Amino acid sequence: MARAIRNKAIRKTPGDKALTGFFFFVSFVFAAACLFPFILVIISSFTDEGTLVREGYSLWPSKWSVAAYVAALSGNAIPNAYGVTVFNTLVGSLLSMLFTSLCAYAISGKMLKYRNSIAFIFYFTMLFSGGLVPWYILISRYLQLRNNIWVYILPALVNPWNMFLLRNFFNTLPESFRESAQIDGANEATTLFRIVIPLSLPAMATISLFYGIVYWNSWIESMLFIDGSQKFEHLYTLQYLIMRIIRNIDSAKALARQTSVPIPVPPAETIRYATAMLTIGPIIFLYPFLQRYFITGLKVGGIKG
Repeated sequence: MARAIRNKAIRKTPGDKALTGFFFFVSFVFAAACLFPFILVIISSFTDEGTLVREGYSLWPSKWSVAAYVAALSGNAIPNAYGVTVFNTLVGSLLSMLFTSLCAYAISGKMLKYRNSIAFIFYFTMLFSGGLVPWYILISRYLQLRNNIWVYILPALVNPWNMFLLRNFFNTLPESFRESAQIDGANEATTLFRIVIPLSLPAMATISLFYGIVYWNSWIESMLFIDGSQKFEHLYTLQYLIMRIIRNIDSAKALARQTSVPIPVPPAETIRYATAMLTIGPIIFLYPFLQRYFITGLKVGGIKG
C-alpha cells in the first residue's frame, strides 16, 4: 500500500515530463555553447599557420600542423617553468590552506577574546593597500626574496577573503563538537585537525582550488623580482615564460615586416592557442576531482558568521 502511494506520488504528468525535457535541452545547449570555444582553440592549435590565416577558424582545417607545440616546447625552458609552477601551486596551496585554516579557526566561534579586533585588521587589508611601490620595497629589501622561488609563495600565503569564507564555514559547525572534544581532553590543534577540518572538506576543497588557480597563474612576481639574466631564468613561472615567448614572436614578426632579409618566424597565431592549452590543461584535469566538493563549498560565506 505504501509503495503504491509512493509510486503515485512520484508519477510525472505529461506536462512535467515536457518541462523536464525542456530543461535538459536548455542545459545541453548551454553546455555545448561553453564547450565549443574550447574545442575550437584545441583545433586551432593543431592547424597550420598559413591555413589559419587564409581560411580562418574551422572545426576541420585543410592542413594540420604541430609546429606551434614544437616551437613552444623547444629547449628546456617550458619544462623547467612547468616544474616551477607546479611547485608553487602544490606547496603554495598546502601552506596557504594551513595558515588560512589556523587564522580562520582562531577568529571563529567565541574562544578568542580579541577576535573581532583581529578580524578587523584582516578586513582592513581588503579595503586599503600600500600600493605597488611599498609592496616591492617590502619584498625585495626587507624580506630579501629577490631571485628566490619563495617570492611566489610567502607574500600570498593568506588571502583575507578566503580566510573569512573559511571562518564563516567553521561558524556553521555546531559548537557542541568543540565542547565535546575539550571535555575529552583534546587541545585546540587536535580539535582543528581531527574534527573541524574533516567536517569542512567542501570549504577546504573550494578554497584550495581558489589558491591553486592564483598560484598557477602567477607571473607578475617573475617580472618584478626575478632578474632577466640567464642565471635566474630557471625561476620563471610558466605564465611569464609563455608571455615572453609570445612577445618575442611578435617582435620577430614585426622585424620581418620591416626588413627585406628573410627571418624565420615561428607561428605567431597558432602558438597562442598551443600555449593556452599548455597552461590551462592541469587546472582542467584537477577540477573533476574537486567537483563533488566544489558545489557544496560554493555555499561558504552564504551563512552569516
